[in-house]
Amino acid sequence: MAKLDVEWLAVFDRIYTTGSVSRSAEELGVAQATASIALNKLRTHFGDPLFIRTSRGMEPTPRAQQLQPQLRLVLDTLEAARGASAEFDPLRARRAFRLCMADISDVVILPTLLNHLRRVAPGICIESEKITPDAPKRLESGEIHLALGFMPHLEAGFYQQTLFMQRFVGLAARDHPRIGDRLTWDAFQSEQHILVDMPGTGHSIIDRVLSLQGVQRNIALRVSSYLGVARIVAQTELMVIVPDRLGEAMGTQEQVRLLELPCELPRYAVKQHWHARFHADPANIWLRRTIAELFGGSGD
Repeated sequence: MAKLDVEWLAVFDRIYTTGSVSRSAEELGVAQATASIALNKLRTHFGDPLFIRTSRGMEPTPRAQQLQPQLRLVLDTLEAARGASAEFDPLRARRAFRLCMADISDVVILPTLLNHLRRVAPGICIESEKITPDAPKRLESGEIHLALGFMPHLEAGFYQQTLFMQRFVGLAARDHPRIGDRLTWDAFQSEQHILVDMPGTGHSIIDRVLSLQGVQRNIALRVSSYLGVARIVAQTELMVIVPDRLGEAMGTQEQVRLLELPCELPRYAVKQHWHARFHADPANIWLRRTIAELFGGSGD
């Protein structure tokens, strides 16, 4: 019989409680595919389907009902042991946390996070760097403690937690000679655009979706970062598509206006990501909870 993985037990417990694989994955901060794999491993281990899909959700089999009290006891015991481990004291801590994030998070997340840390953890230093292709490997090694942003291609071994949703808006100069308070479809297609070329971010889906609608933007400038985009828009007749939270911050810094787009673009989730090696680390837990409390649960 295959060795029983403790992390599978948490999946069993959540499915038993919620009746949903997807909701269980969300509560545990893992991908739905990861939860499904764990359930399949449990079925193989116990030789039983454990949960059957019905109109009311995933219903436990008699075997699952028999196992639940025993597995819950194991989880409670492990939780008690974890609680007995050393606690992280943010007020006394003197250390650095390294975060990787996109330009958007630099603007939207860092100011609020740093102001909060100054009050509750004055000895904490934040080291910020850009998300790069080797970010997953560095999360696994511990060189990076958390990654914040849109990272849809992480594989097994990583946890994730949604912080907030982003939608796209247009940005144009407040005194733009042709764009008023409303961005028309004709203006959207005829005006010149700035394209922010950042592979692996939410912005990369814009032109893919527009092309499916038969739309091709009139690109006058390509840049690799959002930094400086608001100043360019404010001083030219170019427009740009940006995530709404970033646009709101830009609107307080430059003479630009936010505009609803005449076309529908998908929203995307900004998440925090961490490796399973550090899931139970008290310092990492504290940092994740702090960020979730500051930025999570704010809806759309």
